[in-house]
Amino acid sequence: MVWLLLLLLVVGIIVLARLGQRAAQADWGGKHINKIDGLVRLLCQYLHHLPATRIPLPEQGAAIVVANHVSGLDPLLLVAASERPLRFLIAREEYERPVLNRLFKAAGCIPVDRTGKSETALRQALKALKDGEVIALFPHGKIHLDSDPPRPLKGGVARLASWSGATIYPVRIDDVRCEGQVFLAPFIPSHTRLTLAEPIEPDEQTVSSLLHAIKVSIER
Repeated sequence: MVWLLLLLLVVGIIVLARLGQRAAQADWGGKHINKIDGLVRLLCQYLHHLPATRIPLPEQGAAIVVANHVSGLDPLLLVAASERPLRFLIAREEYERPVLNRLFKAAGCIPVDRTGKSETALRQALKALKDGEVIALFPHGKIHLDSDPPRPLKGGVARLASWSGATIYPVRIDDVRCEGQVFLAPFIPSHTRLTLAEPIEPDEQTVSSLLHAIKVSIER
């Protein structure tokens, strides 16, 4: 019986790996992380019924993706809607979680120290933008539901756009069933929806005007 279970486990892993390989669309620079890309797309398509959605990123060059943050499913939805790898800015305490840390490193995530020392992360993100990569972040800084009291957006996203000249692509996430949940949300079926707002150009805009434009795009 034990051998049968182990055999089924091995077969299941092989099948998942092949499915992930076939469904992968973005090149993250490694075959294993590319397979995970494919599995994420399948998860969002079949378990969360995400309609065919594509963030209109340029084929090459710097870009910044921003979205409201309602659950732990959110980064997966953004990955599924992008044809390019996304380098997420995430809280350092999340980045350093055992096991997940290896995945975050492979995906090029940038850890942010939320104790007030975020400049290192901003420098890393700016370098990535200058290298032509796509940065993704949630400017509320943490999960923030529509029903929560108003929360100001973090200014880092506007500073990055101003410094780099990168276009901002706002995305509004709706209809996640387990809003407010981090680890549970990816595994509970839902009928998610992404609304793509007009890209925001940083051309000589102030930090406050950029933040206002983002706020209008991702909040109700």
